Amino acid sequence: MQSDTKLLALIEPVVKALGFELWGQEMVVNGRHKTLRIYIDSDKGVELADCEKVSRQISSVFDVEEPISGMYTLEVSSPGLDRPLYNAEQFARYLGHLVQVKLLHSFEGRRNYKGTLSKVENDEVSLVVDKHEYVLPIETIERAKIVPLF
Repeated sequence: MQSDTKLLALIEPVVKALGFELWGQEMVVNGRHKTLRIYIDSDKGVELADCEKVSRQISSVFDVEEPISGMYTLEVSSPGLDRPLYNAEQFARYLGHLVQVKLLHSFEGRRNYKGTLSKVENDEVSLVVDKHEYVLPIETIERAKIVPLF
């Protein structure tokens, strides 16, 4: 779960200035097509008009700075109910919730875990899966997201 610091330095001030929290960003590459996904959040929630406003502002900055080479698509959205988790602070907000984690490399014979987030400490998360606790360094996590319960 690495972030591009150059992009972050351009995106975060714009998002904050518009009154939102930058929840996360990810670059998705599918063949020659690139999509930069930016997730914004707010205590009041996020509406379509908010995403459009943030998208326009970030596009203006990117037109000047050109931080991404070649063609790409910019998407701005809320993180949603199954929100991705990117850092220790975000994991800590969801203690006690069911999360799904995919690791960069296999740990104890598996890369995918789904369990209850029980602890966040020293850049490690603890997941309880079938009554067994796994301690996973955040830097070893490729993707993590909340599993919404309905």
